[in-house]
Amino acid sequence: MTPSDTPLRAAVFDMDGTLVDNMVFHNQAWVALARKLGLSLTADDFQTRFAGKKNEEILPELLGRALATDELERLADEKENHYRTLYRPHLRLHRGAEALISRLRAAGIPMAIATAAPHGNRELVIDGLGLRPVFHRIVGAEEVSRGKPFPDIFLAAAQGLGVDPSQCLAFEDAILGVMSARDAGMPVVGLTTTTSAIQLRQAGALWTLPDFTTLPPELESRLFGIGS
Repeated sequence: MTPSDTPLRAAVFDMDGTLVDNMVFHNQAWVALARKLGLSLTADDFQTRFAGKKNEEILPELLGRALATDELERLADEKENHYRTLYRPHLRLHRGAEALISRLRAAGIPMAIATAAPHGNRELVIDGLGLRPVFHRIVGAEEVSRGKPFPDIFLAAAQGLGVDPSQCLAFEDAILGVMSARDAGMPVVGLTTTTSAIQLRQAGALWTLPDFTTLPPELESRLFGIGS
């Protein structure tokens, strides 16, 4: 059996931009904070350079200097509170995600979330949508020393599920996230919610999809034993 037809025994989802199509609101909040700080940052800049990293990694790089803990926490809280205010009225799963999660659950395939989102943002999405009982493991930024594109968070998710990374299918929307899952040894589906299919494939995605409504036949086979 070759790697391309090895059955997949688990699924690991990024949260922002993947399970939920919310990155436009994150980008708006980051651009607003940057403007307030007198910095030039576009949504595309953020998506390419920072999406998937932890706030404590983003802010020093954005400002070009080290930050004291209290300043970092104040700026991060300001950005996240703004984001949650913007996104809360739009909270919903990405197209097809609910049906796919139900299929995976019915098939007995364990699922994890691997996200750099801070605690308050995870609560908004995961608890706001009632997802916590569905996922066997939720790995947050505080559990790993390095954010994406390092593989730490996806490796922690696989370990938490008790499944070898090569048998975990990862779903990601960001270039750094795809690189993270790829380097963890997972086959990756790139969601084109924020980034082009070409860029996601260049980062290491084996498949690209606009949403979760239809999976490629190969994935149907490897996840659910459907087709040839």
